[in-house]
Amino acid sequence: MKTTKFLILRFSSIGDIVLTTPVIRCIKLQFPNAEIHFATKKQFKVLVENNPYLDKYFLLEKSLNSFIKDLQSEHYDYIIDLHNNLRTTIIKLRLSQSKSFSFDKLNLKKWLLVNFKINQMPNIHIVDRYLKTLESFPIKNDLQGLDYFIPEKDFVEINGNFVAYAIGGQHFTKKMPTSKMIELCKTIDAKIVLLGGKEDNDAAEQIQSALGEKIFNACGKYNLNQSASLIQQANLVISHDTGLMHIASALKKRVISIWGNTVPAFGMYPYMTDYQLVENKNISCRPCSKIGYNQCPKGHFKCMTDIDISEIKP
Repeated sequence: MKTTKFLILRFSSIGDIVLTTPVIRCIKLQFPNAEIHFATKKQFKVLVENNPYLDKYFLLEKSLNSFIKDLQSEHYDYIIDLHNNLRTTIIKLRLSQSKSFSFDKLNLKKWLLVNFKINQMPNIHIVDRYLKTLESFPIKNDLQGLDYFIPEKDFVEINGNFVAYAIGGQHFTKKMPTSKMIELCKTIDAKIVLLGGKEDNDAAEQIQSALGEKIFNACGKYNLNQSASLIQQANLVISHDTGLMHIASALKKRVISIWGNTVPAFGMYPYMTDYQLVENKNISCRPCSKIGYNQCPKGHFKCMTDIDISEIKP
């Protein structure tokens, strides 16, 4: 039987790429003799290199032109564009011999929600919208959720029961203030492992200083796979709207998902796992962005500072 070659495009970011994994798996397992390639940025190699459903991946580092030439040599039958931006449009034009299917980003509906608080977003998860891109194929959602594959070399063991708290966020307005994180950690009757990058270490040290030996600060100490291995061992994962939240969903952990300036209505809440959403619904300025800001545009940051910690049920 002839091999059918698929190219999946998604260049960023951690959470968005993890959310594409059901598309990869469903094509591989349901389309006869499918060969699947994935194109992303070099810094996200860790998210694709261990996926057994991928046959090959391409990493964009500098020159888009040379990157496209590499893709052209593969002679794809189909391109599944799950990013749908200027860069992927150029790729599709240059690979015009391949039939392409593009994810509908619903930018107008997002704009209405952000700017006028008019919610016309469909009440479905973004994973199901990604899979809708495949509606021309005999491929269905297998309802197995997200995938994340941790290589054995990156497994880091922590003894005993603990809660993992991903304290980071790509933008300031996605993260609770450190004082609120301390308030939340005080309510948790368990060891807490703080996860994040080097940029989160100052906040982690403040939390550790306030709560002492109850806290293990792992921020900036482990790579992404190692952090995922800690999530895998946790009894519970607390996270802001971040990539680690989606990794926790992939690992089928119970998730407490804390939202600031963004909203679950965008469709990127935890997928097919047990979760609690925590958000301040009593202010009219949310969402102020579909991504986030370095500071609150209104100056009050009530989306995070007014969250009632007592409503969080660890």
